[in-house]
Amino acid sequence: MSQLQFDLDHVIDTLASEGWVVIPHALSAAITANLRTACLEVWQQGLFHEAATGRADGQARRAEIRSDSVLWLDQVAALPAVQAYNAAMDDIMQAVNRGLYLGLVELESHFAVYPEGAFYKKHLDRFQDDDARTLTTVFYLNEAWPQQAGGQIRLYLDADCREFIDVEPEAGTLVLFLSDRFWHEVLPARQQRLSVTGWYRRRGGNMPW
Repeated sequence: MSQLQFDLDHVIDTLASEGWVVIPHALSAAITANLRTACLEVWQQGLFHEAATGRADGQARRAEIRSDSVLWLDQVAALPAVQAYNAAMDDIMQAVNRGLYLGLVELESHFAVYPEGAFYKKHLDRFQDDDARTLTTVFYLNEAWPQQAGGQIRLYLDADCREFIDVEPEAGTLVLFLSDRFWHEVLPARQQRLSVTGWYRRRGGNMPW
């Protein structure tokens, strides 16, 4: 039985027309609560590492750009909460492929913890030398998040980054957007902020140059 709590057809139509969509209460309350518990447990076990920018040999920790810590879900894939999340996200991938023909083949994702004061400066999610990342996913785990706590994702809607929306990181909200099209940033969080961030990837994404 699907754990999705929204109309997939509407989401696909919105992605087709706008390239992004925000879905409150996207997954069941049980999945959201269990993921939050799992995230906090592995955080307390010290399994996270400081997030880096770039990829492969070009990876580096640049605290002036981002200051969160992450744990890739494939490292804790046996956790029931992670398995349930992955199953729900696979349902989305199959539907998006049917509706938009994006050729998505997998989801890579990680828990992200932003300690108090952490942020992520404006960036695109697609690497310059690899265009496999196609559709970005952000799923929030923060219960009763106060607006004054910051931590919103700011999604820029135009090429000049003049028009934007701020999305509150409230538990159960799912954000989807095309990875190569939308600049975005995470505003400084004034309390601990939890999410699952990921990218649906297509096969053979290495660019020819």
